[in-house]
Parts: sequence; structure tokens; C-alpha cells
Amino acid sequence: MTPIPEPAPTDGRRARGDRTRRVVLDHAVQVASVDGLGGLTFGTLAAAAPVNKSAIAGLFGSKEGLQLAVVDHARGTFVDEVVVPARSAEPGLPRLWALVGSWTVYSRSRVFAGGCFFRAAEVELDGRAPGPVRDAVVETQEQWDGYLTHHADLAAAAGQLEAETDAVQVAFEINALLGAANDRSLLFADDGVYARASRAIRAALLARGADPTLLA
Repeated sequence: MTPIPEPAPTDGRRARGDRTRRVVLDHAVQVASVDGLGGLTFGTLAAAAPVNKSAIAGLFGSKEGLQLAVVDHARGTFVDEVVVPARSAEPGLPRLWALVGSWTVYSRSRVFAGGCFFRAAEVELDGRAPGPVRDAVVETQEQWDGYLTHHADLAAAAGQLEAETDAVQVAFEINALLGAANDRSLLFADDGVYARASRAIRAALLARGADPTLLA
């Protein structure tokens, strides 16, 4: 009889390294949402997280390596909090409207202490010269824009919006209104801006022929 193979041994050191990396990134992404990616240093993270400075340096190699890991970590959180919940809605206008709702919950509930991580990163990096960190933020935002545009296109093709609808414009308006709500909620401590943004987005979609029953 062929012997049952023994399971491969678990690499305990690697598992501990993965856990440590997660702990550091969970803390770093919150710091960056408030103080910016430029405010991240191995020293400040070591002072707040139960990991020493040399261990953090060993995990990420450089400040840029840390920043890139933080952007990637934030992107994963954004997908989990905004994109995944909206997938229960049908593609097209229902999905587009669901994305507005899940983005609002994500910003409003302060998944990141500084509001939307990528909104803060845009403001911090928009005037900077291109580089790996800026490029990573741009790529993530382009993916988000493209996802909104895709579902606006699907809505127009399905007759849920007027056939001549400019999907890129729809995505731009949605982003602009959600971003303004995020910023003003932080600056003025005004939670009511989220409802105003939702009403404005709904009105923009209705003006393009949306069925009100799909925007419940």
C-alpha cells in the first residue's frame, strides 16, 4: 500500500513574518490616511506598533517599499469595503448605484481614520513628479474610474440610461460628488454632506433617464 504522504511542514518563521507585516500595514495605512504617505517612517511606526525599527526595515527594505505596500494594502481594503458589497447588485445602473452606497458607507464609517485613503493620497501626490508611489495611486484610481465607467456604459446599453450617455462624464460626476462629501465631512464635521451628495448623484442619473425604481 502506498504510504500517505506527510503534510508539508509549516514555515513558522514565514508565518510570523506575514503576521508582523499585516500588523505593521494595518497601522501604517491608518497613519498615512491622516498624515500622508510622506509621513511614514520606520521609526514612527516602530514607536506605535509592537515591532522594532530593524524588523520593519527588514520587511519593506526602504521607505518607498513601505509606501508601495501601504498603497496596495489600502487598495485591498477598498475593494473589500466598496466593490465586493456592491457585487450583489445587477451590472449596470443597479451596480452603479450600489457602488455609490458602499463608497458612502466606507467613507462615512471611517474605515480609514482620515476618510477615503485614496482621496487623501490624491491631494498629497497630485502635484508631485511621477514615480512608483504616485503611479500606484494613479493606477488604483484609474481602475476605480474605469469600473464606474464600465457600469455606466452597461446601463446605457441596457436602456437604463439614455443611449447617448457619456459614461466617462457620469463617472467623473460621481467621483467629484463623493470626494466632496468625504472632504467636507472631515473639514466641517458635517455628516449631512453624504445625503446631499447622494441626492445630487441620484438627480444626475435621473436627468439621464434613469428609472427611479432602480435608485431605491
